[in-house]
Amino acid sequence: MKSIRYDRHAKRRMKEREVTEKEAEITVKEPDYIEPSIKGRQNAYKFTGGRFLRVTFKEEQDNILVVTVTVRKRSFKG
Repeated sequence: MKSIRYDRHAKRRMKEREVTEKEAEITVKEPDYIEPSIKGRQNAYKFTGGRFLRVTFKEEQDNILVVTVTVRKRSFKG
């Protein structure tokens, strides 16, 4: 699998929301489900650590760029 990079916005959001790089990486590599997003991006969803994570990322030629990370106590769907 490609290496994962985090843009500045994603790093800030992860710090604010107390999400580790490991949690974001697992969400991208082993999502519960995934759906297309805007601008060629994808949203990966995962229930981990008692919360729901959404990691928005874009596959680039050499790596995966994480754009942002969102956390909820309830599912994003339903």
